[in-house]
Amino acid sequence: MLKTVLAKPAVIWGLDFTDGRPTPCDGEEPLGCAPASGEFRWLHFNLADQWTREWILENSKLPTAMKDLLLAPERHQRAVVEEGYVGCVVHDVERDFDRLDAERTGVLRLVLGTELMVTARHHPLRSADIVKSRILREGALVRDAASALELVVSAIVDNVAVVARDQTAQIEAFEDALLEAPETFDHRRLIGIRRRVVQFHRLLSGMRGVFSRLEQDKDLPEALRSTVEKLVQQLGAIDNDMVSIHGQLRLLREEADLQAAKLTNQSLYVLSILSALLLPATLVTGFFGMNTGSLPLVHNPYGTVIATALGMSAAVGVYALLRIFGFVHRL
Repeated sequence: MLKTVLAKPAVIWGLDFTDGRPTPCDGEEPLGCAPASGEFRWLHFNLADQWTREWILENSKLPTAMKDLLLAPERHQRAVVEEGYVGCVVHDVERDFDRLDAERTGVLRLVLGTELMVTARHHPLRSADIVKSRILREGALVRDAASALELVVSAIVDNVAVVARDQTAQIEAFEDALLEAPETFDHRRLIGIRRRVVQFHRLLSGMRGVFSRLEQDKDLPEALRSTVEKLVQQLGAIDNDMVSIHGQLRLLREEADLQAAKLTNQSLYVLSILSALLLPATLVTGFFGMNTGSLPLVHNPYGTVIATALGMSAAVGVYALLRIFGFVHRL
């Protein structure tokens, strides 16, 4: 006889909180039910597992809009409020083998209720590691939905702040290198920084827009309103820092372009002077190289010496004229 295999969710971690203190839970009860123990429950799911997706559809008392938000393929940042639940899709930096991968942006989906927080992702995210570490190692308290939401968003902001500090340090190092040796400065090193700064500016501005719209939603639970307002200000501050870094990078790029243009002009100047000095000698050699009759100095034993002296004299004369008219100056 065939036995029916019940799908179980891939819970990365689950915690029940009592007075803000966590205790592990398996999270196999239907979503939307009151926590079996404790006052608040937080479940973190792996959406790459197909059974998790089926379990959310079949064993969840969440509103349909919240289920769709958790399982939808769309990646754009957005927020939904329905039946007392708040759902958000926000972007975060992916983690690869316990290493921060600032090149890739992942998606964190969260649903927040009075007694429940559900977060889910397809790929490992840095913010989830920060949240878990703060709860289990640093003793961060999660008493209600507002503190859970603040903890998640603050983790993303702090993660971006670390990247911002790294980018600022790299830009300052590049500025020093440009001032010390502009002729060896590699402009291509700025491309990666610019791409990363723009990437995080888009992440922050999109998230700020999500929470700004959420703040203006009349259906937003009052218990979350003050927290959302605080998060909007926090996101605005770090986004302004990212814009400032972008401005600093633009100034560095302009300075690098000026230094490169200066080096190019110096090279063109040297080539122009050399061309002007060699032109008279070229005329002399061209004249004596003609295969025509009655060419002077053909039968003179010192003809080559005289022609050479004539070419050099012409070059010296041109150099003297350039100095008189101010075309020759120190590089």
